[in-house]
Amino acid sequence: MDRVKIDLEYIFRASPGMLYQFFTQPSNLIRWFCDEVDIEKDVYTFYWEGSPETAELIDDIEEERLRFAWEEADDPEEYFEYRMFKSPVTGETILEITDYCDEDEQAEIKQLWNSQIEKLRREIGG
Repeated sequence: MDRVKIDLEYIFRASPGMLYQFFTQPSNLIRWFCDEVDIEKDVYTFYWEGSPETAELIDDIEEERLRFAWEEADDPEEYFEYRMFKSPVTGETILEITDYCDEDEQAEIKQLWNSQIEKLRREIGG
């Protein structure tokens, strides 16, 4: 099965700095992304329903970008990434997410991200 890159975009009223905190602080990550998380240096172990998934933080530009590589990924070029920036026109924060999945899972992965981002939006308040 071929792997495909997915790019998603969401608009927030929250600042890039606030979003950044929700991607890097364990107490915030468990509010919207996972059930539990352990962070040791640049290694994040996320837990969903008791199952761990480990990712290494491979790029971190504070309040701009976070890029992770899953340790179990078959392709070392694959990653998932959050990019945050202010729209010069509206002043809103644009969150771009990049992820990879099997070609036949695109709809499911997009739906999962949409659901997770709705949780994040409720937690942040916009």
